[in-house]
Amino acid sequence: MKPAPFDYARPRDLTSALALLASNAGAKVMAGGQSLGPMLNLRLAQPEQIVDITAIDELKQAEIRGDELVLGACVTHADIEDGRVPDVSAGAMRSVAANIAYRAVRNRGTIGGSLSHADPAADWVSVLTALGARVTLRSASASRQVSLSEFIVGALQSCLQPGELVAAIHIPKRSGAAHWGYVKACRKTGEFAHGQCAALIDPGAGSARIVIGALDAAPVLIAKPAELFGGRVDADYKTRFDPRVADRLLNEAGVTDAVHRHIHLTVLKRALQEAA
Repeated sequence: MKPAPFDYARPRDLTSALALLASNAGAKVMAGGQSLGPMLNLRLAQPEQIVDITAIDELKQAEIRGDELVLGACVTHADIEDGRVPDVSAGAMRSVAANIAYRAVRNRGTIGGSLSHADPAADWVSVLTALGARVTLRSASASRQVSLSEFIVGALQSCLQPGELVAAIHIPKRSGAAHWGYVKACRKTGEFAHGQCAALIDPGAGSARIVIGALDAAPVLIAKPAELFGGRVDADYKTRFDPRVADRLLNEAGVTDAVHRHIHLTVLKRALQEAA
């Protein structure tokens, strides 16, 4: 099957790209094209116009501003994997990037494109939620920032409004005392996960951000993670982990199938073991 006909534009600056999106409600943004390309071929997406943003230098920038890393939306997975951008995650993001799909995908796939597609099984969706990331959304008339946990509102659904695109991703610096674990379960290398957990745990601060992904909905950021450890997060969190509480929280989050819950619970355990 071939894509339905569409107009194609490749603007050189962000202002021009946003003007195109504002003037055509049927336009679709293309960054790496690793998700949009197959959707076009299958005619799951039939936009009137493709606005290719890969020629916009502003969206390829990466810099540390204060205590956070700011990545342009067109930074590729391979840029992160190969260390071509600064790292504030103590290696966590490089490790994640290196295990996304295949190298050919990582060479073209972008962090902004992955987030915009909002697949709950995509690595960056869960990982950046656990790291406390925010996104800058731009339109021709406005700019706003939202946390990633607010940006993803459902499976393949984000809070992007017509005419908006993801311009930048803001990742807070990881505390030197914080522990990190990320585990996903895949049937074979390179495919999307069917179980996923990202955990950022700081025993000294008594805090944790634990995200369950690869659901049929938006990833779940556990609201009260201390419940998993008997009411407090401290140095012995690994031994205090209560799988019965985790099972209940997963059930309350909508994972009602016992087999699926078992998969997610197993991945959660492994992520905590990796962090510890």
